[in-house]
Amino acid sequence: MVSRVEHPAGGYKKIFETCEELAEPIPAQVTGRIPPWLKGSLLRLGPGLFEVGDEPFYHLFDGQALMHKFDFKNGQVTYYRKFVKTDAYVRAMTEKRVVITEFGTAAYPDPCKNIFSRFFSYFQGIEVTDNCLVNVYPIGEDFYACTETNYITKVNPETLETLKKVDLCNYLTINGVTAHPHIENDGTVYNIGNCFGKNMTLAYNIVKIPPTQKDKSDPIEKSKVVVQIPSSERFKPSYVHSFGITENYFVFVETPVKINLLKFLSAWSIRGSNYMDCFESNETMGTWFHLATRNPAEYQDHKFRTSAINLFHHINCYEDQGFIVVDLCAWKGFEFVYNYLYLANLRENWEEVKKAAMMAPQPEVRRYVIPMDVHRVEQGKNLISLPYTTATAVMRSDGTIWLEPEVLFSGPRQAFEFPQINYSKFCGKNYTYAYGLGLNHFIPDRICKLNVKTKETWVWQEPDSYPSEPLFVQTPGGTDEDDGVLLTIVVNPGAAQRPGYLLILNARDLTEIARAEVEAIIPVTFHGMYKP
Repeated sequence: MVSRVEHPAGGYKKIFETCEELAEPIPAQVTGRIPPWLKGSLLRLGPGLFEVGDEPFYHLFDGQALMHKFDFKNGQVTYYRKFVKTDAYVRAMTEKRVVITEFGTAAYPDPCKNIFSRFFSYFQGIEVTDNCLVNVYPIGEDFYACTETNYITKVNPETLETLKKVDLCNYLTINGVTAHPHIENDGTVYNIGNCFGKNMTLAYNIVKIPPTQKDKSDPIEKSKVVVQIPSSERFKPSYVHSFGITENYFVFVETPVKINLLKFLSAWSIRGSNYMDCFESNETMGTWFHLATRNPAEYQDHKFRTSAINLFHHINCYEDQGFIVVDLCAWKGFEFVYNYLYLANLRENWEEVKKAAMMAPQPEVRRYVIPMDVHRVEQGKNLISLPYTTATAVMRSDGTIWLEPEVLFSGPRQAFEFPQINYSKFCGKNYTYAYGLGLNHFIPDRICKLNVKTKETWVWQEPDSYPSEPLFVQTPGGTDEDDGVLLTIVVNPGAAQRPGYLLILNARDLTEIARAEVEAIIPVTFHGMYKP
């Protein structure tokens, strides 16, 4: 008898199909009542083109960038979307083939060129993708779509027109930055990226982009590196997706998921090689927590270690009574690499993807606590004295401080990812609530709210409905941390009419306030922002 594994959300594949741009915004049918104070736009980014000509993009992170916008005006909602006209997109559409190698899809030389031209094209250097499908954020008065390379793309948030490509390497000593910068209330942007220095030395540079300039000059031109964090390995930087920030510290978690630079630099001379082929894991190193002070900006040379974990997203970090509390979504073990690299490869055998997803471990919310003063401590003694956590930090004989976490959320079917908080008021501060996607064997099929103090949870869920990352928007004049709404895009591929909609939830209890349905399938989106 053949065993068949049925994924509980198999219809999810529908939202990984190529879609068309919209010529103009389309009206949404609103049920419920849009809060009258909710104005502006919800901006989201994700893949929207999954093949070009006869060639598919093989990985979830390779589909070409599509920008979505829901506009709020006088209680009504419209939906609009356009492809970001990056070099990767324009050249692919022009030549009807994959031209620039993406994360999991290799570009081949132009078949129209002769054999000698094709041979030499392999040795013309690395052409890095500018496919900015991950996130959008403000710099000064402008808005930029981004991925995780050194390229960001300026876009018009009203018309969604692509304005210009910016190479951050022209302003900063970095080789790429994350798609998750921290943005302070005055508009200052902090980010982190890898840096390949002299003699192939590796480091992680934290960079600062100032807010809007009085002389109206471009803030990017005044970008600078504020502090450098050393790498644990010379030729293998860790994959970096996000970092933490508190009032006085930067927090960087260096994981055992590594990019093999030697493979990376030779990948473009090997037929069919891509970014994904350069990833590997070194679990023996465990996970390193790095601290750097903000003012003055200085690296703190302490050896904070824990067992091997991997992560995409920090939730929040804050200081309390001489300690730094670090909350994050942790993935366990080397299997994370395969989950991240293989399971997202949705263009391959879907049945195999579902089967693997059913067996994959789920991420859990963990709290680590780091002591800020470790100069006078006893070996073997727990250094953490905060009364509300079971997390520990113990000095070992080799001088390392071993961290053990407290698990704030864990479940076989309710993994918590794509976290959000009341960012404008509680980033870097002691907080209570986190919001996120509930992952059911890698498939996001619910919205979750977590009280990080009591571990109480709330859930919104509907059958065959797949939401995106929930974004918190504070009620004007609201004083409570959870006084606001959550905005998420939901797709119900099986709906006969209006399969995509914007959902507005009460952030207190996740009850529905309103939804705005459109006659369009909306592809998966990763991240975005609310623009008032």
